[in-house]
Amino acid sequence: MSVLSGKKILLGITAGIAAYKSANLVRLFIKLGAEVKVIMTPASKDFITPLTLSTLSKNPVHSEFYDTENDNELWNNHVDLGLWADYLVIAPATANTLSKMAHGTCDNLVLATYLSAKCPVYFAPAMDLDMYKHSSTKENLQKLQSFGDRMIPATSGELASGLVGEGRMAEPEDIVAFIENDILSTLSLRGKKVLITAGPTYEAIDPVRFIGNHSSGKMGFEIAKEAANLGAEVFLISGPSNEKINHSLVHRIDVISAEDMYQAAHKYFDTVDIAILSAAVADYKPKNVATQKIKKTDASLTIELAPTKDILASLGKIKNQQFLVGFALETENEFENAKAKLQRKNLDMIVLNSLQDKGAGFATNTNKITIIDKNLNSTDFDLKSKTAVAKDIITKIIQKLDA
Repeated sequence: MSVLSGKKILLGITAGIAAYKSANLVRLFIKLGAEVKVIMTPASKDFITPLTLSTLSKNPVHSEFYDTENDNELWNNHVDLGLWADYLVIAPATANTLSKMAHGTCDNLVLATYLSAKCPVYFAPAMDLDMYKHSSTKENLQKLQSFGDRMIPATSGELASGLVGEGRMAEPEDIVAFIENDILSTLSLRGKKVLITAGPTYEAIDPVRFIGNHSSGKMGFEIAKEAANLGAEVFLISGPSNEKINHSLVHRIDVISAEDMYQAAHKYFDTVDIAILSAAVADYKPKNVATQKIKKTDASLTIELAPTKDILASLGKIKNQQFLVGFALETENEFENAKAKLQRKNLDMIVLNSLQDKGAGFATNTNKITIIDKNLNSTDFDLKSKTAVAKDIITKIIQKLDA
C-alpha cells in the first residue's frame, strides 16, 4: 500500500501544454488509494477539459470562485479547499503561476487556494528551456523552496516549441514517486523494523477442537498499520484472525499455536528495532493431543494442561538494543500486576488495559489503556477507537526512543 493511500490530494492545474499529462496523474493518485479533487486556472481549460478530470477524479472540478448552476451562484471556498487537502500538488506549474506564487499574487482560484493551504505543497515546473533558465524563474523557484514548498524538478527532453532541453514537466509516474519518497523521508519510523504479534493462539485438543480466547487481533493490526504508515518495515505475526491488512511495508506471518508464535517471534526478533507483543497467547495447552476426534459420552472429560512457552519473557532475556513492549489485560490489581510483569519480563514499556473498563478488551472497536515505562512512569488515556489507541502507543514508543 502506498503512503498516499487514504490521503486527500488537491491537484492544481495551470495553463501549460503539459496539462494533458494531468489526466494520467489523477489516475495514478486514484490507483494508489488517494482521494483527488482538481482545481484549474481558467486558461488551463484550453489544454484539458474539466469533464475529463471530473470523470477521472469522481469529483467536481472548479476553476472559478463562483459556479453558476440553475441560476444559483455557488461559492467555491478556497479556504475550505486548502484545509481539506493533505497535499497540494500544482502540476504543471507555469512560469506565470510560479511568479505569482512567489510574490503572493492572488487572481484566480488556484492561487487563492495555494495561499490558504496549510498542507505540504508540491509543484512541478513546466515551460520552455529559455524561460526555465531565466534568472527571474530561478529566483522564483528558490523563493518558493525557501517557503518550504517542494519542487519536483523539470527534466530535459523535447519541448512544445520543438526545442530540446530542460523545462519539460516530470512524467506523472515520476511526480508520484517523488512525492512518495519525500513523504517517506520525513516519517519517524523510516528505516526501522518492527515485530508485532496479534490475535489469539489456538491450542489443539483433538483434530477439530481447541483451547482459544476471544481476541480478534484488531489492536495488533491497527498498531501494524500505524507503524507501517510511519515508514517502518513490519513483521506481523498473527494468530487466527479475520482482520485484513494491505500495506507494502507489512509482512504478515500466520500462525496457529503458541509454539508457532514462539518460533516465529524468535526467528525475526534479532533483526528488529522494536517488538510489540500484543497477541493474547494461551497460557496453557493440552498436555496430550488426541489424534482422533474425542467422542462425546455421558462421562466427564478431564484434560490435563501444560504451560506454554512464555514468548515475552523469552525475548526479554535475550534482547539487546530492541525496544520491547508487552501488553497486560487484567481484571484485578491492574496497575500492580502490570508493573510486576514489566519488571519480571525485562520490558521497556507495557500497555495495560482492564476488562473492568467498559469498551476495552476483546472483540470491541475501542480500548482504554494505561502505558507504563520501565521507570514506572504511567500515562492514562481516555477510551478511544483502537486506531487512535495504536497512534498513542506508537507515539509513546517514538518519544521514548528519541529521549
